[in-house]
Amino acid sequence: MARAAVSGRLTGRLRWQTATVEDVRDETGTARTLVLRAPDWRGHAAGQHVDVRLTAEDGYSTQRSYSLASAPGGDRIELTVQRIGDGEVSPYLVDVLEAGDQLELRGPVGGWFVWDPADPSPVLLMAGGSGVVPLMSMIRTRRNVGSRVLFRLLYSVRTPEERYYARELGPGGAQGGLDITHLYTRSAPEGPRRPPGRLTEDDVAAYGWPAEFAPMCFVCGPTGFVERAAEILVAQGHDPQRIRTERFGPVGG
Repeated sequence: MARAAVSGRLTGRLRWQTATVEDVRDETGTARTLVLRAPDWRGHAAGQHVDVRLTAEDGYSTQRSYSLASAPGGDRIELTVQRIGDGEVSPYLVDVLEAGDQLELRGPVGGWFVWDPADPSPVLLMAGGSGVVPLMSMIRTRRNVGSRVLFRLLYSVRTPEERYYARELGPGGAQGGLDITHLYTRSAPEGPRRPPGRLTEDDVAAYGWPAEFAPMCFVCGPTGFVERAAEILVAQGHDPQRIRTERFGPVGG
């Protein structure tokens, strides 16, 4: 990844461009990954997001922001979208859009919530639900560049059926310095190390990094999850300057 080039783009004017859907993959019963080909795409950093714009035949237009799930490289990018029941955009992206369709996107956006592969610090990733999407971009980037930086992922999700990226983050996914812990809040598969429940101090102490290791911490999810996770990290002595958060909230889907 060309960090200097990415930084330069962050200060430039972002333009809308047309992307074509090459493939779609169901992640759960309500979430889908869109594989897009964007010929004018000039790259991104792990953790950034894009704006997606849809325009109806009568000219009505609306847009939403979605995190990039793919690692940087080339003009092929991936977005994973969760359907919001009463949403305006996400039902179309999850239920209607198919290979060959086109949409408009603008980005990449965001320069704070990004992982720099040149940073040798250990990394703690904490995801609540669909908040795992930008963290997946970081995991894939680490893999693609052959990084040996130690990663730990704490992924809080309601049930096993609602896990994203089940193959990559399932059994066998924790290899080469990547540790993965699922924290189920409503129901868990048989034989879990932990009963279902919300994130606790003990979870972070057991499956995260000690503060003295000075990890970079990336927390993403609903506001309640992010605030709770950040409180725990600070209480356990982590430097607030090394805790980066991104929240997902109700914006109309």
